[in-house]
Amino acid sequence: MVTLRIILLLFLILCAVAVSFSRRLLVSVSIYMAFSLALALIWLILESPDLAITEAAVGAGISSLYFIMLKKIRSIQTAADRQNDRRRGTPTGGGD
Repeated sequence: MVTLRIILLLFLILCAVAVSFSRRLLVSVSIYMAFSLALALIWLILESPDLAITEAAVGAGISSLYFIMLKKIRSIQTAADRQNDRRRGTPTGGGD
C-alpha cells in the first residue's frame, strides 16, 4: 500500500510539471484529467469516498466543459480573423 501511495504521489508531481510545459490545449486538459483521477484514487486510499467522488466528477466534468468552451472560443476567433482578413484583402492561411 505504501508503494501505491508513492507511485500516485510521483504521478501527481509528474502531471503537475507536464501540464505546466504543455503547449497544446487537448494535451493539457488530458493531463489535468489524469491528475484528477490520481487525486481521486488518493482520496479513496485515505478512506474518504465522498471527496473521491467529488474530485472525479469535478475534475472530469469541469475539465471537459473547459475544453469544449475553449475550443468554441478559439473557433469563433479564428472565423472572425478570417472574415477580417477577407475584408482587408489579405490572404488567409500560410505562415505568420
